[in-house]
Amino acid sequence: MNKNRSEFAQWSDINWLNPYRASEYEAQRDLLLKQIDHSVLFNGTKPYYNQLSKGCQICGAGKWSCLFITNKCNARCFYCPTAQNNDEKPSTQGLNFDDAIEYAEYIKHFDFKGVSFSGGEPLLFMDRTLKYLKAVRTTCDKSVYTWMYTNGILAEKTKLELLANYGLNEIRFDIGATGFSLDHVKKAKGIIPNITIEIPAIPEEKERLIALLPDMIKAGVTNLNLHQLRLTPHNADQLIKRNYTIINAERPLVLESELTALEIVNSARELDLNIGINYCSFHFKNRFQKAGFRNITAKSLFPEAHITQAGYIREYDGNRICYKSVSITDEENEFCKHNSFNIEGKKYYFMINTILEENNLSIAQQEEIEKILLNKNNAIPTDNFLFKVYQFEVIEEGLRQY
Repeated sequence: MNKNRSEFAQWSDINWLNPYRASEYEAQRDLLLKQIDHSVLFNGTKPYYNQLSKGCQICGAGKWSCLFITNKCNARCFYCPTAQNNDEKPSTQGLNFDDAIEYAEYIKHFDFKGVSFSGGEPLLFMDRTLKYLKAVRTTCDKSVYTWMYTNGILAEKTKLELLANYGLNEIRFDIGATGFSLDHVKKAKGIIPNITIEIPAIPEEKERLIALLPDMIKAGVTNLNLHQLRLTPHNADQLIKRNYTIINAERPLVLESELTALEIVNSARELDLNIGINYCSFHFKNRFQKAGFRNITAKSLFPEAHITQAGYIREYDGNRICYKSVSITDEENEFCKHNSFNIEGKKYYFMINTILEENNLSIAQQEEIEKILLNKNNAIPTDNFLFKVYQFEVIEEGLRQY
């Protein structure tokens, strides 16, 4: 809370959640979760109805790489968390890939099962997008599932056909960028095998989205992914104008966005519609996406090490406990110049970061640590040290209390 309030101190009119109303909002959320019969996946962080797309399944399993083709976008959505004004090199997880084959070899080396192309807007740089898609298709296993995010503004039929011919499995439209029109979405029907709409859950658009669900199905949409709005310095002025209630997590979140997403999921269930809808909560993204990448890199570089569920290397002998993380870069520096590996000629460097180390553990500490390691204690520890151990061991369950 202190970190969030400090970062946004210049915006004095943010409507931070009044603690006295938190229980009221939590009661609303609990009722909505009960109505969908607690249909949730991934430690209770992803409420859903009917189905998830294959891309979402791969993402939750931590086997997904998202390549940002560019940082430039041709839309100006009020909710966008960043400016997205400039074209930049294709990148993922802090790694730059000027060469498409080098990226495909990276995917093959770490055995990613899914690849997505995002931005910015990938269709602004169609040739570049096709080049990286083709490289994945010709270099990696044919089972790798591919999808692309787009606002749809440039989604012409000829471009969609090219993407399909190059092996794109799924396309995801942000219709919030086009006034919730389905015109561009309809162009993909019968061309791209799987069509998804992926948008933030905007509270004031709830009724429009519910009414639009049957038309989405007619347009060939099989899945609707709803994100939680997040407050950032870039979109703060726009979100504050709407007087949203802002709650705290690792990043400030819009409370009404979460309730809206759950209400839309419930509406589809009540109407028995043939579409999959999931609420992609911030907690799902923050926990599972990050843990997935940590797991992939740690297991690849240190196959004999004990990797926790949360993706950290654990060293423990009863008297001492230590947690380490691994970070990869393609630029040599003084911290990693002696740690490197090659993937088909491209050199990468890695750093081993010790993030917690405690020696001479007491008997009481050892007993509590054993409970955490054996998952015999579901309660989150209140002791600061044990809480850190818990964080590095497991992926927290459920949507957080407000």
